[in-house]
Amino acid sequence: MTERKGIVARQGQPLTLVGPALQVGDRAPDVTLLDNELQPVSLSEFRGRNVVLSVVPSLDTPTCDRQTRRFNAEAERLGPDVPVLTISMDLPFAQKRWCGAAGVKNVRTLSDHRDAAFGTAYGLLIRELRLLARAVLVLDREAVIRHIQIVPELSAEPDYAAALAALAKLR
Repeated sequence: MTERKGIVARQGQPLTLVGPALQVGDRAPDVTLLDNELQPVSLSEFRGRNVVLSVVPSLDTPTCDRQTRRFNAEAERLGPDVPVLTISMDLPFAQKRWCGAAGVKNVRTLSDHRDAAFGTAYGLLIRELRLLARAVLVLDREAVIRHIQIVPELSAEPDYAAALAALAKLR
């Protein structure tokens, strides 16, 4: 498996990402994740719609909390035709608990905890932490990546405006 060092850091310390370096124009890999009810959800189920993938290390951290709440607000404005998926290594039970406590209803949380299939397919698995790197991807109706940002510092928020601008070009 490919490993890349220095793409992301935690408090300035470089970390290693496992998996390929996906680019704009690449087809998004189809992987299966678990929803809050432990049901499998394949990303291919969203083909035919533009999709936002908001990837976070853990919902129980301040930056991930802010990122998910922000995309929850954006998802309300975007409407049901544009799924916004938050993906983390958190257990589905923890995701469900967090969403309930935070009042998040417009973002769908999916867990990669079982086998890190998403993390390794998208090159976002942090080897040292077995968490996902913070990232935002916008996929078009054919599951082609039209925007990708891997945030260099785990504690920093993504560029929301850039992701939303990429999405607006597809609508």
